[in-house]
Amino acid sequence: MASRVGIREVAALAQVAQGTVSHFINHPDKVSPEKRERIQRAIDELGFVRNDAASQLRRGSSATIAYIAPDISNPFFATIAEGVEQRAAADGLSVFLANSNRSREREDAYLEMFQAHRVRGLLVASHGPIEDRLAHIRRLGTPSVLVGQRALAIDQPSVSVDDEMGGYLAAKHLIEQSARRIAFVGGPLGVPQISDRIEGASRAVRECVDATLEVINVGNRTLAVGREVAAEIAKRSPERRPEAIFAANDLLALGLMHGLVVDSGLRVPADILLVGYDDIEFAEASVIPLTSVRAPHEEFGIAAVELLQAVIANDTKSAKQIVFQPKLIVRASTLA
Repeated sequence: MASRVGIREVAALAQVAQGTVSHFINHPDKVSPEKRERIQRAIDELGFVRNDAASQLRRGSSATIAYIAPDISNPFFATIAEGVEQRAAADGLSVFLANSNRSREREDAYLEMFQAHRVRGLLVASHGPIEDRLAHIRRLGTPSVLVGQRALAIDQPSVSVDDEMGGYLAAKHLIEQSARRIAFVGGPLGVPQISDRIEGASRAVRECVDATLEVINVGNRTLAVGREVAAEIAKRSPERRPEAIFAANDLLALGLMHGLVVDSGLRVPADILLVGYDDIEFAEASVIPLTSVRAPHEEFGIAAVELLQAVIANDTKSAKQIVFQPKLIVRASTLA
């Protein structure tokens, strides 16, 4: 295997000092035109590639941030990534993108890797509570912002939506559509976003004397899981079946819709009303357009990068928890 070409080899071929090559790379205006030409010829001849990682290690930081998503196949997190890249590019930053696939082990591995790379900061959309780990990383010098979930620690910057209000809007709408037996499908229950949505839905149900809320806990919020839950619900007798379902996200809701309508022959919304959460683009494009609680994911990524930059700049007034307000988007799936 050929040895890596470094500044020493370039300097020897160009017959200049190693410091001159370093100046050429970082401050070319400080090098005479004649030496610049010789150094460039040596670089071209040797195939020298600048080692940015080494430079970053020497400086102790980089022009790179990292975004860790729990499921990049979910359009919600993909849209956040677009906002992150858009805002980062405007600030001259590059973005490392990682998919933890809802694995605590993979998430931890990425956190360690990005610390080793001396990234400027971390944007983390975790699949569960993570504040203790981020606090430890912050003490070691790497700031972070939680994206898409409410931070449980007051000193942890975050960008999220008011999930309690989102849950309330969803259940309130179903009750206004005359549904009384309501089921919430989502999980894991220990995830703050999920518990907040359940609490909001419970608040709406408490306001209606004859309304009830059944919580169906699931391990993953995917299309496949939605179809599985739909199959179980379809087996129930009509009087035991929920009149309406509030799904924790749109992928679950779309899986439920497929399972109820295509697999089981039930009708949405005639037999069961259905509400999702996030308002991804597939919600409106579904064969039966899906009512959904809109979280402004387009703005999450942009706001997260801006907040991270404020944290890096030690602007304590800006290092806060940003909470967007949700909006209910009513479509055919709840208009019986």
